[in-house]
Amino acid sequence: MKRLLRRTCLLLAAATLLSAAPARAQVTVADAWANATLPQQHDGGAFMTIRASGAARLIGASTPAARSAQLHLATLDGGVMRMRPVAQLGLPAGCVVSLAPGGYHLMLLGLARPLVAGEKFPVTLAIEDAAHARHDVVVQVDVLAIGAHGNSARRGAGASGPPAPDCS
Repeated sequence: MKRLLRRTCLLLAAATLLSAAPARAQVTVADAWANATLPQQHDGGAFMTIRASGAARLIGASTPAARSAQLHLATLDGGVMRMRPVAQLGLPAGCVVSLAPGGYHLMLLGLARPLVAGEKFPVTLAIEDAAHARHDVVVQVDVLAIGAHGNSARRGAGASGPPAPDCS
């Protein structure tokens, strides 16, 4: 009887711990786009809006359309727009984070071929949740005409630094 009581207590404790474990943040991506590129252009950019149900981080990206896809931040520094790679981007719970021209964006380095308006290409976003579990989100990126802007094209960084997430 004592053994049965101990097993029951252990099972209840395990069930309580499992139910208290944080759920994986659900990540949704909308309005993913890139501009078409010229034949001699080797690099491009991809833009989108990302929303996570729980706290998470964008820690990387990849695509067959380019040799590498890096998270970059463009900032205005003394009247000069500067770009630099960043290791990660926080995705606060319930907020919309924009990857947009002039702010955070995916830099596509070493394009496999020019991006052509009307086509799509996949991008895999590497997401790490609050429990440090990694999962991938595959996004189809629409290629728009050169100079066109998608719905996620809200301007990014300004003189005050990187854009803040929209938590409204």
